[in-house]
Amino acid sequence: MIPLKDTIPSRTTPYVNISIIIINFGLFFYELSLGRTGLARFLYTYGLVPKRFFYLSYQGLSLYRYSSFITSIFLHGGWFHILGNMLFLWIFGDNVEDEMGHFKYFIFYILCGVAAGFVHLYLNSTSSVPAIGASGAISGVMGAYFLLFPHSRVITLVPFFFFFTLVQIPAFFFLGVWFLFQLFSGAFSLAIGGHAKEGVAWWAHIGGFIIGMGLCVLFVRHRRYKRRYYNYW
Repeated sequence: MIPLKDTIPSRTTPYVNISIIIINFGLFFYELSLGRTGLARFLYTYGLVPKRFFYLSYQGLSLYRYSSFITSIFLHGGWFHILGNMLFLWIFGDNVEDEMGHFKYFIFYILCGVAAGFVHLYLNSTSSVPAIGASGAISGVMGAYFLLFPHSRVITLVPFFFFFTLVQIPAFFFLGVWFLFQLFSGAFSLAIGGHAKEGVAWWAHIGGFIIGMGLCVLFVRHRRYKRRYYNYW
């Protein structure tokens, strides 16, 4: 299933959401210019490497050890990676920014990304593979959207045999199924090895989503928390 848009228009211009998307693409194009060797060094420096936090041989990289919690959420590993992440951010981020306000939304986004990084860190303590990507932060945005707009509809491209069809799926169902898929995949990854070597950081997604739901209650202006539910269907 590929989400295309939701049914709730933005009430304000989502300056922060747009800026985050532009920054992500800007850094991605910079990554493409580095070449294989330069890119590997760049990602290892600015990606989140769990081993740095648990082994004495990495103590000299103190600046990168902590700044990588933030820098890693603006880096991506390929076209599919960044396009998928930015699509989800574009669909769900503008409405969450509407509810929180621009500044609070930016802080919320960063906190979700950092918290998701901590979840990945402690479940993959021996990994020397740099974790990169905005998906932990975006999962937090999706968690907030799940609480704020459960009756919204997500217009989704769904395969049907050899064809595709557009279906409007309730947001609570779309995001609920997405979360369950992350949860089952994360549990399976732990069952078969306990650590993510290369691939999807399932538990960063899970942690980001749950933390986003929790922070949403604190960040959303209370007078707007009880949203109107008409015109969402």
